[in-house]
Amino acid sequence: MTSHRYALRAPQDTPGSWKTYLGLAAIMAFSAFPVYWMFVIATSTDEAVTQMPPSVIPGNQLLVNLNEVFTLQDVYFTASLINSFITALTITVATLFFCSLAGFAFAKLRFRGRNALMVVVILTLTVPNQLGVVALYIVMGKLQWNGTLLAVIAPGLVSAFGVFYMRQFIAHAVPDELVESARIDGALTMRVYWNIVLPAIRPALAVLGLLTFVMAWNDFQWPLITLNGTEFPTSMVALSDLASGNYVIYRRVLAGAFVATVPLIVLLLIGGRQLVRGIMEGAVKS
Repeated sequence: MTSHRYALRAPQDTPGSWKTYLGLAAIMAFSAFPVYWMFVIATSTDEAVTQMPPSVIPGNQLLVNLNEVFTLQDVYFTASLINSFITALTITVATLFFCSLAGFAFAKLRFRGRNALMVVVILTLTVPNQLGVVALYIVMGKLQWNGTLLAVIAPGLVSAFGVFYMRQFIAHAVPDELVESARIDGALTMRVYWNIVLPAIRPALAVLGLLTFVMAWNDFQWPLITLNGTEFPTSMVALSDLASGNYVIYRRVLAGAFVATVPLIVLLLIGGRQLVRGIMEGAVKS
């Protein structure tokens, strides 16, 4: 009788065993420990950092360490956080717009060469970003953008993964009949995109937006190359400046890393449920 009652339940309503919860708790603790350890070092003194065995209890030097991070010359940590926010937000908004628009075109519009262009987009995913760094630096130099945030923002305005992901989601989430009925009513292509497609793909937009923001915030290689030696670093470049030198003060580095991690933690806490929902809906639709 009990097994019959559980068989009628949805999978998400079936209670897990204690082993399941124990395993999930262990995985969560293992995943969160690096962040906790970073916080412990960020609140410690130099002596506490090097003591053996290491202390796992936070200290009381967080404000002191943060004050040193934000007041260090040639690091520009406050400006780097602002620059990272501007860069990540701009790239995220642009990626959501351009990728959803391109995904709508590939999924619902009929034009010559559509499949061939989609194959080209997918093939670009196999090319490592490092191969295009030299050419990208030369192009940014000709545009006189090297050393500015434009050089960081422009290459990330659209992504091949975003186009492919949105194309796949729109193809299943938006029925062709709905698009055709809107056209019969006189709606133009952009009206169909804005009033029909966008409301239907909100979960996918949330997933792509979160992933894009995190990747843009954590981007290090290209900002390091194009912003090297300027007063406009991003947070990852500023952290590399904190870790440079003959003697690395780890409490400063990890205090800065903790501050740079807090926005991502807050973002994932706020949008985590939407992220899971978008992934699950995409899996069900596919």
